[in-house]
Amino acid sequence: EAQLVESGGGLVQAGGSLRLACKTSGFNFDAFAIGWFRQAPGKEREGVSCMESTDGSTYYTDSVTGRFTFSTDSAKNTVYLQMNSLKPEDTAVYYCAASRFWTTHCDRASLYDYWGQGSQVTVSS
Repeated sequence: EAQLVESGGGLVQAGGSLRLACKTSGFNFDAFAIGWFRQAPGKEREGVSCMESTDGSTYYTDSVTGRFTFSTDSAKNTVYLQMNSLKPEDTAVYYCAASRFWTTHCDRASLYDYWGQGSQVTVSS
């Protein structure tokens, strides 16, 4: 059974940092593209950062470019999202997800097969 478990969320002041981790199991980690999404209250789920191809190309939504960094640790079947210079508008539940499809449109939630349960990130002003 495929599983993705997020950790590392919490409450932080604006300008602070958090690192989210997504531990995966039950599927071939190297064969799936992993993405990070977030959903704020009353808003649609948004693709934050995701793997576009097996060569390491990574997508970032404009609002996090230069502040967030996606990384992977294949030995641990884990991906990370380092979030720096956090802003109140980054407040959301953050999800990781796994997709069989490698594409430059990796920010589309409909492409993903497996999802984690989410981790709350709250940034205070």
